[in-house]
Formats: sequence, C-alpha cells, structure tokens
Amino acid sequence: MVNDDAIVRALLGRPRSIALVGASDDPVRPSHQVMQRLLAHGHRLYPVNPSGAGRMILGCEVVASLADIQQPIDIVDVFRRSDAVAALVNEMLMLSPLPEALWLQLGVRDPVAEQRARQAGVTVIVDRCPAIEITRLAL
Repeated sequence: MVNDDAIVRALLGRPRSIALVGASDDPVRPSHQVMQRLLAHGHRLYPVNPSGAGRMILGCEVVASLADIQQPIDIVDVFRRSDAVAALVNEMLMLSPLPEALWLQLGVRDPVAEQRARQAGVTVIVDRCPAIEITRLAL
C-alpha cells in the first residue's frame, strides 16, 4: 500500500533533503508550519515558490523551480492545488537522480500523475502531512 506506515517511517525517520513546493513565508500558512516542523526534525529544506525566488524562509533560500535545486532531492512535498500536480510531476521526472518520493499533502490528488511517478520508480504518498506523520509515528 502506498501510505504504509513502514514506508512513511522510512521516508521521515532519518534526515532527508526535501523540496517543499508551494512554500510560504506567512507563518499562518500550513506550508510554513510544516517547514518549521521538518527543519526541527533535522531535514534539509529547499522551499520552491516562483514568486518568492531569492528570498529566505526560515533560513532557507527560496528557488523558483525544482530544476533550480543544485542538490539531489529525496522527497518532493507538494503544497499546491491538485491541478498543478501533473506539471510538477513532469518537472520532477526531469531531475537526475529522481527523488525517492513524491508527497502530496492533504487533499492534493492527481491519480494519473501519481501513476506516472510510480511507473518511474518514485514512491508516492498521498493525502498525508509529514508533520502529522512525524508526531503520529513518534519519529
């Protein structure tokens, strides 16, 4: 199963590099709060937001796209609307090496794009929040 706890535990149980797509510098936005939690848990975060490129969020420089990240990415965590997922998966599949996982936040779904990512060998986690999972699984 895609959202198997063992898979989620393996993805979040040790520090990872995470591209947080749809990052916000607004502290009341869920993406900002999740970014804080992931940073506190020891992950390296790369905020992705075209309108904020070049600025800093929580000490991390914002980039415009996944292609602008100069390091391999383990997880792409998506805080975008479902209708943006297909284009994002296209962009993600151009990365080398491919990220290990695509993480779609609560309510974000695109079954066709999810399947394309799986077929490329990317683990897909859907309708979950890593900050919630860290607490739930006591990581």
